[in-house]
Amino acid sequence: MAIKTQELKLDIERIGTVSAILTQPTHARACYVLAHGAGADMRHSFMEKVAAGLAERGIATFRFNFPYMEAKKGRPDPPAIAHASIRAAVAEATRLCPGLKLVAGGKSFGGRMTSQAQSKSPLPDVKGLAFLGFPLHAAKKPSSERAEHLAAIAIPMLFLQGTRDELADLSYLKPVVEKLGPKATLHEVAGGDHSFAVLKKSGRTNDEALTEVLDTLAAWIDALA
Repeated sequence: MAIKTQELKLDIERIGTVSAILTQPTHARACYVLAHGAGADMRHSFMEKVAAGLAERGIATFRFNFPYMEAKKGRPDPPAIAHASIRAAVAEATRLCPGLKLVAGGKSFGGRMTSQAQSKSPLPDVKGLAFLGFPLHAAKKPSSERAEHLAAIAIPMLFLQGTRDELADLSYLKPVVEKLGPKATLHEVAGGDHSFAVLKKSGRTNDEALTEVLDTLAAWIDALA
């Protein structure tokens, strides 16, 4: 399967322009708007592996930098700017991938900001949200307050979570997902941390754990109406 990668610029109204990358396999059947985490940009190795792995599975990805990351600032953008960036990315992905099933979400901070944007006003044409390590709380401070807005989301949601994720104590996340009902799915990656890395004693590699994540994500996308 041929895979085309385009380096792009994304214009965010009244905010500025950021870098973006569209990774698109021949005969793609869906596109995932993939937002990066708080501490690393769209070119981080994790983001690269996700984009490449999904392309191999027939799914395009549209990655982009949040403005603070484009400007090489340490502190993440305020939610309003992050939400505007995600809306711009969704609109551009729709334009570049006409006719493809559209999903959105991303790694940690990027996924949470996408969920907030969706809860405030539905992202046009987005059929579901997929979270690669939803950051439910700060490390060693278990809480479910960051999930309160999820109740306002009507489309399907997929939570891909490592069982060693210090930012999502499963004893707090499981009740959240159960309360959301059939629209929410939780997939636990045994032994995975916040980036799905596993310990050597687990008997498998980080690549094998990521393969599980990508297979699960691709199957979930295919099952969306």
